[in-house]
Amino acid sequence: MASQKITTISPNTNEPLLTRKEPSDEDFSAITKIGANAFESFSKTKLSDRQKIVKRALDLLRGRQDALAKELTEQMGRPIAYGTKEIETAAARGEYMLKISDEALKDTPGEPEQGFSRYIKKKPLGPVLVLFAWNYPYLILANSVFPAILAGNSVILKPSPQTPTAAEQVYSIFHDAGLPEGVLQYFHCGSFTRLEKIIQSPDIKLVCFTGSVSGGLAVQKAASGVISTKVGLELGGKDPAYVRADVDVKWAADEIVDGAIFNSGQSCCSLERIYVHASIYDRFVGAVQDVLAGYKLGDPFDTKTQIGPVVSKRAVETVQLHIKDALDKGASDLTPANASFASPPKEGNFVAPRLLTGVNHDMLVMTEETFGPTIPVMKVSSDEEAVRLMNDSKFGLTASIWTKDAEKGDRLADSVEAGTVFVNRADYPSPDLAWTGWKDSGKGQTLSVFGFEQFVKLKSYHVKDYPK
Repeated sequence: MASQKITTISPNTNEPLLTRKEPSDEDFSAITKIGANAFESFSKTKLSDRQKIVKRALDLLRGRQDALAKELTEQMGRPIAYGTKEIETAAARGEYMLKISDEALKDTPGEPEQGFSRYIKKKPLGPVLVLFAWNYPYLILANSVFPAILAGNSVILKPSPQTPTAAEQVYSIFHDAGLPEGVLQYFHCGSFTRLEKIIQSPDIKLVCFTGSVSGGLAVQKAASGVISTKVGLELGGKDPAYVRADVDVKWAADEIVDGAIFNSGQSCCSLERIYVHASIYDRFVGAVQDVLAGYKLGDPFDTKTQIGPVVSKRAVETVQLHIKDALDKGASDLTPANASFASPPKEGNFVAPRLLTGVNHDMLVMTEETFGPTIPVMKVSSDEEAVRLMNDSKFGLTASIWTKDAEKGDRLADSVEAGTVFVNRADYPSPDLAWTGWKDSGKGQTLSVFGFEQFVKLKSYHVKDYPK
């Protein structure tokens, strides 16, 4: 198959922005072999040497954050005012994984017994293929690349065609940090048929995929023919928030709006379903209107802009479909007047935030991932009803409970079906906690001490003293 040209379309203008070429057939077939050959030597290096490389890479990442942020604004439309935050957070995640790597990768002793030595080592897997999304490319890479390299693996990156330079920048950073040749590679690809060949290579020992449920199922199916290939999936979300009756509604509204529409709602852990106790429902909706009235939608290169475009025309269509479905089924649009919402830039994929009330679980906006700046708010009468509705979803990535009674929130969290449950916070994967999805939101985990587990295999040593 001939290599194809891949074009990145700007979400800000809908004009072509960048082009990249897929590898030739010859280069494509060599990718996994290069990774396997590099692994043979890199896997034998000392952890202390790998830690030094990662430390240098983290310093370089922080030093280049302004340039990387500008590229993100160009390629996926995040307002420039928030661009460096992703880079800073990615570096902080990497620094945490570096800090705990000695503990996470150390040997585990067996039961003491006279005349015997028994222990378990954590050995690197081999080449790791990382297929990552466009919405937070550096955060996604931080979850995989740093622990993979610290554990002694080689890594192959395949970026989203929307943010192609993320892979190139990370490659450059690790190259400049002294990572041996071939340990980290990247390639561009717009054809799943070609990508499938790499996934199915017996050289690949782990595939880390971040993206849609359908994409994750396709990757899992492609990898199923090779027993030794593990798959980690970080997929969609329909993350709920429950606002209890005891909160300060103005504070909660400000937090909820940020959690729902930051990055134009394009986060796997954005707040996409809001349940509010009936006793404060009307006041909460009014407070959300007040917050939204002060937001600015517009040119992402304007430092005052808080909401930029969504990523594509298709994304616009999905958001509009979910809103129309809700309104057709009886929901109300209570979005406040806002001049920037009424007159966004004419070019690009700009979608104004929408506040929807009177919603229910018969509507797409409460059941399917919208991935856009919508705030659907549903009235509930009790904690029990809220938890039941929060769990009424095929997704289970994160959830949040908002209450003055943090202990009560903590107890309620036990009943919520999600990999992460926040109390009085949302949309913040902390590096010391496992990032994992329940239900259709994924399998495997990253971050925390458990984030190293998918990048290693266990090897048991059972040594008996020679009889005298």
